[in-house]
Amino acid sequence: MLLSIIYLIAISAEAMTGALSAGRRRMDLFGVVMIACVTALGGGSLRDILLGHYPLGWVKHPEYLGFTVCAALIATWVARWMHHFRRTFLVLDGLGLIAFTLIGCSIAREAGHALPIVLIAGMLTGAFGGVLRDILCNEVPLIFQKELYAIISLLTGAVYLLLLHWGVADATAILCCLGGGFAVRLLAIHYRWEMPKFVYHDEVH
Repeated sequence: MLLSIIYLIAISAEAMTGALSAGRRRMDLFGVVMIACVTALGGGSLRDILLGHYPLGWVKHPEYLGFTVCAALIATWVARWMHHFRRTFLVLDGLGLIAFTLIGCSIAREAGHALPIVLIAGMLTGAFGGVLRDILCNEVPLIFQKELYAIISLLTGAVYLLLLHWGVADATAILCCLGGGFAVRLLAIHYRWEMPKFVYHDEVH
């Protein structure tokens, strides 16, 4: 129940960030809604397609689609005030990353997939909606150049599986990882923790 509530909050927040990205590219309302839906639901859809997990989450639960569409339209109405809530969205985004990751890991694990696949499924669910959003908006995906994001998703999934291996109850493991992963994500934002970057300059002699 806790994950479900967080999931609905997270997809709404992700949909709003997608709508704002579309607005920066001067898209019409159809484009705004499409980018919002891809941002909020794209990671989970990609996971389900790769794992052969059907029906897709938003097909089985069309209310998820309704949440994202409504959130996108609301974002267009309140966009002028959105900069006041930037930190709130970063917090919700961090919470969504961890919740999406745990949901993705749980689905892949219940389907009987190997541990590396479970971890990748969690990371795809948590991080790749934003990747798809940035690609469609013709930008370098933020997770490839900004604070720790996908790495936190992978670490959260790994700790979750480790706790289950040690015999910790599933609900307890989810709560521990939700709190721990969320805290690490907030620390990464605050202290601007980043992965080492590879910079190559093509020198002309």
